[in-house]
Amino acid sequence: MKVLVLGGNGFIGSHVVDQLLEHKHDVRVFDRTQEKFRSPLRSVDYRIASFDDTPALAEALEGVDVVLHFISTTVPSTSNKDPLYDIESNLKGTVRLLTLMCDANIKRIVYLSSGGTVYGIPERSPIPEGHPLRPICSYGVIKVAIENYIHMFHQLHGLEYVVLRASNPYGPRQGHIGVQGVIGTFLGKVLRGESLEIWGDGSVVRDYINISDLARLCALAAESKEQGIFNAGSGEGLSVKQIISIIEKVSGKKIDIQYKQSRNYDVPEVVLNVDLASSSFCWRPIINIDDGINDSWVWIKEELSSKVVFEVC
Repeated sequence: MKVLVLGGNGFIGSHVVDQLLEHKHDVRVFDRTQEKFRSPLRSVDYRIASFDDTPALAEALEGVDVVLHFISTTVPSTSNKDPLYDIESNLKGTVRLLTLMCDANIKRIVYLSSGGTVYGIPERSPIPEGHPLRPICSYGVIKVAIENYIHMFHQLHGLEYVVLRASNPYGPRQGHIGVQGVIGTFLGKVLRGESLEIWGDGSVVRDYINISDLARLCALAAESKEQGIFNAGSGEGLSVKQIISIIEKVSGKKIDIQYKQSRNYDVPEVVLNVDLASSSFCWRPIINIDDGINDSWVWIKEELSSKVVFEVC
């Protein structure tokens, strides 16, 4: 199967590429930059261009059987600062992609949405896919709009789709400079001997999924004939304080915490019900949080130490 992975050089996309190659698929990656933490893979066809480069995107779609769409130009914490940019870069870009797919007669897409933002403040927990969608940040609003456009293209043009509403992925090759990803950010700060800043009192609960479990689900979704919307998480919730406790245990370090005023777009608790994905794709998350954070800690120590050695040399 010929697969195009949009955003395939990013944290999530690069792990999905690994899964697809392991499954012997022909992989093409479209991204604006090369991977940050490793060299290009010989077996991958890389197309380096911006998501708004229509000719480059159209060329990348040639001969493709399925598209996996992981590109996002914003994160939840920054999206409200410029909602128009969110619309221009993410919503318009994806509608352009769907149109190009129809022109190229490509009939299947896997889109990574957000289980952490599309539901807003939940009425019940764990949250099922049928829960009302009431996002309270631009990031979630745009994700819902894209889901609706994908469904529209399904109705009008027969596009087959899987939307995966992912929780909070973490693991090796995740950025650790504080842009997105609590676990990666915290581990980076702990290794550098910095204090941790927490918005609120640390009681906010999130569903954390190891990147290997999420990548495995994405590959299964690409190969499957299933269609629809599926939550993609661990099905379990942990508070920020609990995450810090695990990091202290894994790292052997006592962490200094600085508490800051809570933010109005931080939902108190998000835990996803993943029964539908489990039954539809014969999948379940298998990496427990302690082992997963330990793997991340080992990776980030190696990555930062190699960077220091390189800079010294």
